[in-house]
This record gives sequence, structure tokens and C-alpha cells, in this order.
Amino acid sequence: MSVPERKSGSEGKEEESEDESEILEESPCGRWQKRKEQVSQGNVPGVESASLAMDTEEGVEVVWNEVLFSDKKVFKAQEEKIKEMFENLMQVEHPNIVKFHKYWLDMKESQARVIFITEYMSSGSLKQFLKKTKKNHKTMNVKAWKRWCTQILSALSYLHSCDPPIIHGNLTCDTIFIQHNGLIKIGSVWHRLFVNVFPDASVHGKARQHRDEQRNLHFFAPEYGSSEDDYAIDIFSFGICALEMAVLEIQANGDTAVSKEAIINAGQSLEDPPMREFTQSCLRHEAKLRPTAHDLLFHRVLFEVHSLKLLAAHCLINNQYLLPENCVEEKTKSFDPNAVMAEIKHDDRQGVQLKYSHVSPLELDKFLEDVKNGIYPLMNFASSRLHPVPRALSLSQEHVETVKTPTPEPQETETRKVVQIHCNLESNEEGTKTHLSLFLKMDDKLHRQLSCDILPSDTSRDLASELVHYAFINEEDSEKVAVFLEDAIHRHRVRALTSGTTQ
Repeated sequence: MSVPERKSGSEGKEEESEDESEILEESPCGRWQKRKEQVSQGNVPGVESASLAMDTEEGVEVVWNEVLFSDKKVFKAQEEKIKEMFENLMQVEHPNIVKFHKYWLDMKESQARVIFITEYMSSGSLKQFLKKTKKNHKTMNVKAWKRWCTQILSALSYLHSCDPPIIHGNLTCDTIFIQHNGLIKIGSVWHRLFVNVFPDASVHGKARQHRDEQRNLHFFAPEYGSSEDDYAIDIFSFGICALEMAVLEIQANGDTAVSKEAIINAGQSLEDPPMREFTQSCLRHEAKLRPTAHDLLFHRVLFEVHSLKLLAAHCLINNQYLLPENCVEEKTKSFDPNAVMAEIKHDDRQGVQLKYSHVSPLELDKFLEDVKNGIYPLMNFASSRLHPVPRALSLSQEHVETVKTPTPEPQETETRKVVQIHCNLESNEEGTKTHLSLFLKMDDKLHRQLSCDILPSDTSRDLASELVHYAFINEEDSEKVAVFLEDAIHRHRVRALTSGTTQ
């Protein structure tokens, strides 16, 4: 991060602050405002600069990244490939992955640019945190280590279970970030995609890759860069990260790369045998012998039967849209603090009573917020089912004209899993028709809402019965319920039009 020349006194500090907050450029829509201050969030091939920016809609700081192309012909040849890559990146959403917000293309006479906006991790990298911890002569807390490992593996399991799988390819303690509340997020997810899409010759400036930095060479698997490497390279990198988190630092000789001997010595220094076995299984030389991220979540070091409190919190968070706002606060207010919430009775000794006064509303709110942010994931119980990378729902350009076609466009096949369905029927005041709304909660969090008017006719009543019956009977085991619902509503509208009924 570049630091401007400082001046003495408060005047110098004020001028420095004003200088760094100066707006250099705005996005075409005006939402994102680029500032002068440079940031470092994990080097990515081709990214010429990364600056601090302001999201004027949300009022938060973000990172403004730029990829420069000096050869416009090469850029034009790669344009469709670049768009496809960025559209896919915008659909990656996980609480433990740095969010990719927006991108757009900027064509000028001299050069072409790709600008993309990512989440800003203000608390720094895991590497910085480990250095501070070691400097203060402290050791790593085992409970915190387990929580961090679970969050990182949760993100890797999500990436590897996408269809097609997303390989990170640049997982180091420099590209893992920790927030003040203990939330872990992995950044530079787009590193591998950038390596494949941006050839060195087409990108302005020298491609800065962690692979070439001696101090981070030990994070990369032996097979890295070969035609045979796959998601196992991320498992090897995670193993090194887990080892560094446990010992705080793997010693290197000066500025040279960390040796294999140093890695072995660090692993053997772990006093807990299961923890030692856990890290060693990730660092096996044979890639096919390394466990998957999903398997590691079931390892005895990390796996635990979650408390009823945590399961209830996840249930509440997942169904928040069905509940009134501030429902937890309102409920806790209505309870009698001295009322017994639960009781454990014993025949041979005095029982235990749990009262509502034993639960602090503030602690409960904080716990729910932590669960919502992804600090306590339930990935231990997640299936290894593939998650299709969702279709691109966001437009790649800031302004795109919508052209209405006279004929209906072909419908895309819906393959996402429906997690939950909420049905609502409302009659108008005259009672002449009923409005049916179906809210479909999808597994990729890009939800859908279907609706139509139900008339008091036989075909309409049949449709309502058909929709509700199918939706609620097949909610748990149907992968394509949304297709059926949409098709049923479409058939109803066709029947209504052909019979002369106006919808």
C-alpha cells in the first residue's frame, strides 16, 4: 500500500487524509468512486492496480481493481471469454469467500481496461494476524484454529463442488483474511481463472504471481502447473495454511523459500497427534491420496455434533423472510424473566432449572449475527452434491438497452434445487379472482417468485390444486419443481387466452 509523504502536526494529517480520499474516477452508473489510496488484497495475474473505492449506495469501502490491455486487438479476441469468466465470478456467493460485486469494460483509443469491484477486507490478512500473535509471545488457541479451518474448508468445499469445479490455485496466508469478529474469508478466488484467460503477452505490465515469490513457494503442491493438477492443489495449500496457523510461522532461512525439512519439523512439533495427522494427510506427495475438503470437515479433529442452539439459529436465519422484523427482540421482551424455560429432573439429586433470565438478549443477537455472517457453518452435514454454477442473472454492462421481441423467448431449463416453498393466496374484495404467489427459495440463494390470477372456473381451481399439491408434496425431493410450477402457470395462461378470458 502506497503511503504519501507525511507532514508534521494535525495539518499534515488532514492534508494526507484529504489527498487519499480524493475521487479519481467514477463508474458509469456513479455508484463506485475510485480513490487515490492503493491496497493489497492478494496479488492476481494481470491486475495492474487495486485502489480503495466507495460504494455510494451501501456506504462501505470496496476495492477497485483494473486489468489493462495495451493491445486492443488481443482484447477484442478475448472479450467474450473475459465476459463469461466475470459473469461466473459474480455468481460465486459464500459467507467465507470475498465477494465479487461488479465489473465493466472500458474501451479507449490507446488501451482497453477491465474494471471489477470486490469486497474490501479492512482487518488485514491471516499472515499479518499470525505475525502479531507471535510478536506478543502468544500461542494459537486450539478452538480458534479449529474454527478457522472449518471456515476455510467450508469455502473450498463450496468451490470444489461447483459444476464445473472452481480451483483456487493461490491459497496462502496472504490471500486469507480475518475480520475483527473472527470471520474468515478467502480472497483471490479469481486467480486461477485469470491465469487461464489472460495470456502474459496481452496484459499491460508484469504479471505479479505469488508462485514466483520465494517466500510463498511452499504453499504450492509438487504438481502445481502441470496438466494433471486439480482441486488437490488447494488441499495441499490448505495443509500448509493449517500448519502455519498452528505454529504461527514456518521458519525459513533468510529470504529463501521454506524448505521441506522446515515443513516436516513444524509438523512434528504439533503435540496433538490427531492434529498432526490432519495436516500431514493434506501434504501427501501423491495428489490422489489427499482427502477432499468435504472429507476433511468430517475429520475427528474438526467434526462435532452441533448444539441444538446452533441448529436452531441456522433454522431461524434460513427462514428469516417468513418472520416479522425484530421477532427475536419482541419475543424476549414478552417472556417473564423468572419463568422456567426448561428443566432437568433427577431422582437422586436436585434438578436443574433453566430460566429465561439465564439467556442474555444481547448475547443471543450477537450469536445470530455471527451465524448469519458464516462464522459457524454447518458444512459438516452438507452433502457432496454438485452445485451448478448459476446462470448469469446480472448484466455485464452498466447500461444495456432492453429490446422487446414480438415472439416469446425460449425458456431455460431450471435445474437448481428448491430448498423451501412459500405459498400465498389472496382474494380481491369482490371475490371475483384470487392471486396466487409462490416464493421459491433456491439452493444458490438466487430465489424466484411465480404468480398468476386464479379465476373461479374449473380449470383455474384445477390449476390451484395442482400447483399447491405438487409444490408441498414434492418440496423435499424434487430437483425441478420450479420447472413444473412455471409450466403449470404458463399452461393456465394459454388456456385462459384461448378461451377469451383476460388475465
